[in-house]
Amino acid sequence: MSYLINLEGGEGSGKSTVLKMLADELKEKGFSVVCTREPGGIDIAEQIRNVILNRENTAMDARTEALLYAAARRQHLVEKIIPALEAGSIVLCDRYIDSSLAYQGYARGLGMEEIFAINKFAIDDYMPELTLYFDVNPKVGLARIERDTDREINRLDVESMKFHYKVREGYLLLLSQNSERIRLINAENELDIVFADALETIVRFIEERQATADPS
Repeated sequence: MSYLINLEGGEGSGKSTVLKMLADELKEKGFSVVCTREPGGIDIAEQIRNVILNRENTAMDARTEALLYAAARRQHLVEKIIPALEAGSIVLCDRYIDSSLAYQGYARGLGMEEIFAINKFAIDDYMPELTLYFDVNPKVGLARIERDTDREINRLDVESMKFHYKVREGYLLLLSQNSERIRLINAENELDIVFADALETIVRFIEERQATADPS
């Protein structure tokens, strides 16, 4: 069975690191796994990513930003995610539609319903079946970024602290509205604990889905 699972969180939440660990463990368990990210994942979307996250693009309008994310998401979906799902793989995606809802819809003040409408046009009915939200205090997450000299510093990283707290508020609102899909992972724990919590959540989700598909 194929599943679309996205990992979400503010800057410095550690989700990208954990995603790689999850992929390795799931492959060890015999699953076919495709890892990808947004914006990006394929050439056209990576080009759009470079425009969105370029620190020199400070004049970018919030609606322009939202539309660019949606455009990158559409191309990524049709070129990589859908083929992987049709091939029976688990797709682990570093960010997906929830990022747009939290960052542009809530933190930028464009409205979650408005951003969802834009993205509904882009993704059709390809919503994630499970979302792991890596929750971390923005001060903790940004401090991690400062210590990680290998990580890119992009346009969103240098937003105000107020903006990052708004992003977190947006995610927590999404969590409250979509508790059947979104699971909270305490990303302030040690890495091995965060990984174990995320893995347990995914494995339990898969087992429940398989049991439902084959009740015998």
